[in-house]
Amino acid sequence: MQDKHKKAIRIAAGLALIAYASKAYWLKQPDTDEKPAPVAAAVKVDTSRSLGSLKFKPCSLAQGTESLSALCSTLSVPEDHSKPDGRKIQLAISWLPASKQAEEDPIFLLAGGPGQGARESFPSIAAAFAEARKTRHIILLDQRGTGDSNPLKCEDSQGNSAVVEGEDYSIEAADKFAAKCAATYAGKVDVSQFSTADAIIDLDLTRQAIGAGKINLIGISYGTRVAQQYAKAFPNSTRTVTIDGIAPLETVLGQEHAKNLEASLDLQFARCSKDKACLQKMGDPRAKLNQLLATLAKGPIPVRYRDAVSGEWQDGEFSTGHIAMLTRMLAYAPQAAALLPLQFSEANKGNVESLMALSEMVNRDVSSMIMHGMQLSVMCGEDVPDLVVDPEDRKRLLGTGLVELMQAQCAVWPHKQRPADFRKPLSGNVPVLILSGEFDPVTPPRYGDMVAKHLPNAKHVVAKGTGHNVLPVGCMPKLFAKFLETADAKSLDVGCIESLTYAPMFTGFYGSEP
Repeated sequence: MQDKHKKAIRIAAGLALIAYASKAYWLKQPDTDEKPAPVAAAVKVDTSRSLGSLKFKPCSLAQGTESLSALCSTLSVPEDHSKPDGRKIQLAISWLPASKQAEEDPIFLLAGGPGQGARESFPSIAAAFAEARKTRHIILLDQRGTGDSNPLKCEDSQGNSAVVEGEDYSIEAADKFAAKCAATYAGKVDVSQFSTADAIIDLDLTRQAIGAGKINLIGISYGTRVAQQYAKAFPNSTRTVTIDGIAPLETVLGQEHAKNLEASLDLQFARCSKDKACLQKMGDPRAKLNQLLATLAKGPIPVRYRDAVSGEWQDGEFSTGHIAMLTRMLAYAPQAAALLPLQFSEANKGNVESLMALSEMVNRDVSSMIMHGMQLSVMCGEDVPDLVVDPEDRKRLLGTGLVELMQAQCAVWPHKQRPADFRKPLSGNVPVLILSGEFDPVTPPRYGDMVAKHLPNAKHVVAKGTGHNVLPVGCMPKLFAKFLETADAKSLDVGCIESLTYAPMFTGFYGSEP
C-alpha cells in the first residue's frame, strides 16, 4: 500500500504554499472592429503614464470573468546581481493607480507558491484592496521566474506546465523530468539566480525605479517569506508589513505539510461530527475517509466521468493520489471543504465520478499557475537541504511522497545556498499585521504566533472559520486599509472578526439541509 500511496501522493509535490486556487489569463486590450473615418492627418494619442523613471502603458489583467484595467511596464535587472554588467532579465510590473490623491508609499503585493505571479493572482482578490487603493497605488511585480518575468516553466510532452511527466510520480521519473527541464534553460538562463534573496533585490530596485522612499508590503503564503526577508534587508525602506498565511523564516517549507493538513482536517471534520444532521446523514468524515483509503489501497477504481470543464466523457482510474490532492486543496477554503464529508460518503457507496472530475479539474488549474522551475530554484536552495522524511507522515494522508520527490528533483536542479542569516526571524519595530485562518491546512495560526513574538509592534489576528488567505474575508479589507492609514497594528480594533460565521456542511449536493 505504501509504495502505491507514495507514488500517487507526489501529485501534490509542486504545491508548496499556494495562495490562490483559480486560473488566470492575461489579455491585451482588444482592438475595436469599427474603424474611424479617415481624417486629414491621423493623430496618435500617448496614453502612457510615468511613475518615477518607468513609463507605463495601458493593459488589462484578467482572471476568469474578472478583468481589471491597469498600467504595465518592465524593468531590466541583472540576472546575477553580483555581476551588474552581465546578462539581464526583464521584470514585468503592473501599476493600479490610487483612485484618489495618492500617498507617497505604495502597496506591493507579493504572491504565493513559490511559483505564482503577482499580476495573474491579483484579479481574484482585487476587491480586498478597494478601500486601501483609494489613497495608495498598488504595484504588482511578477517575481523573477513567474508570470511574465522570465518564467521558469517545466513542461510535459504535451506542452503543459507540470511537476512530472504524465502520471508517473516515481522517484526515477521525477528526477528525469527535473533534469530535462533544467536542460532546456542551460546556456540561456542561470536558474540558480532565481532565489528569494535575488527577488528582494529586484523588489528594491523596483521601489527605486518608481521613486518610492518607503513601501507597504502585503505578502500572501510564500509571499510572506519574501516580505519578511525584504523587511530584514531593507528596514529603512519598509513602512508596514502585512503577512497573510505566514511562513516563518525559521520553518522549512514542506516539512510539516502532512502534519498541518491532518490538524486542519481534524478541526473541520469535527464540525460535522458535532452536527446531528451531518453526522446522521454522512457519518463520521474521518472514518469515511479511512474507509475509502482502505478500499483504494487494494488498487485504483476504474471510473467513467464527465470532464468538469468540457463536459466530455473520460475514462480514468481513481486513486489515493486523487483523494490526497483534492482533500488538501479543498481544505484551503472551508466553504469548499464543507463538501468533503458528503463526497466521502458517496464514494464509499461506489460513486466516485464527481470526486474524479473535481480532482482532475483542480490539478489542471493548480499546475497551470505554478512555475515549477522557479519553485525548484527557491526550495532546492532554501528548504530541501533541511527536509527530512518524518516516519509519522507515513500514517498521514499526504505521506512522505512530497518530501521524497523534492529531494529527488533538487539533486539535479541547479541552485545556490541560502544566505547565512536566512533563518533569522524578522525583528525590530516595523509595524506588522499578521493574519491567520483558524483552519489553515498549510500555515496554521501557531506560525503567526512564532513570528509575532519577535515583533513588539505586531498584532496577530486569527480569522474564525477561515482557511488559507484571509485578507478578502469579512471585515479584513477594512482592517488592512486602517492599518495602512495608521501604521499601527497594536491599536487596531479587530472585534469585527467575531462576526464571521462557519460554513455549513453540505448534507446534499445543493448545500446544507435542515
